Amino acid sequence: MNWYSHWRHAFKLDPDKNISDEALDAVCLSGTDAIIVGGSSGVTFENTVDLMSRIRRYEVDCALEVSTLEGAVPGFDGYFVPLVLNTDRAEWIIGRQLEGLKEYGTFVPWDETAAQGYIILNEEATAAKLTGAKAPRDEEELIAHVRMADRLMRLPVIYLEYSGRFGDMELLKQASRHVSQARLFYGGGIDSAEKAGMAAEHAHTVVVGNILYNDLQAALSTVGAVKRL
Repeated sequence: MNWYSHWRHAFKLDPDKNISDEALDAVCLSGTDAIIVGGSSGVTFENTVDLMSRIRRYEVDCALEVSTLEGAVPGFDGYFVPLVLNTDRAEWIIGRQLEGLKEYGTFVPWDETAAQGYIILNEEATAAKLTGAKAPRDEEELIAHVRMADRLMRLPVIYLEYSGRFGDMELLKQASRHVSQARLFYGGGIDSAEKAGMAAEHAHTVVVGNILYNDLQAALSTVGAVKRL
């Protein structure tokens, strides 16, 4: 069992966004399984350390998604290293990861570190524009990406990311049918308990992010919706 294997629900907090102490308290005590810290832009050592130190007052699992060298901060329970699988820009598959290993490889806590195979399905998302990700054209192409990540590359986590837009649950269902050993994460557009429940029917872990900053009560309602399944 990996350190994240029991997660059914996770909140994702962006170091570059503001969250009040009261809201953070509600999030960390909500019953969620984990807080993932990460963002597509504006992530620095300083704002990552600040957010981590605030979360560390609670007992909830806290993991860092390492998207920049500047934001690589020690002290988290675990670390995810994203590999964007649906881009032709090698820097987002192995380039930046190699840079990180040259710089910090000696210090990586390997037992608490896992690769994330990202498949970005919303080309309008910041992450897609930044990495040049191209959404799979159809179900067959998505399944090919999933098989490559799960069977060929043996990645421990596959992350279907719609980033700001609620995704196609039929595609998520088909992806889940072709995962044999990886943990399937879903993120994107979850702004209600109903949508969280729909995603939880097919994904191992449901990640809720943006709605936290717009409608805290709606975000909190997603925890129970996922845990009931």
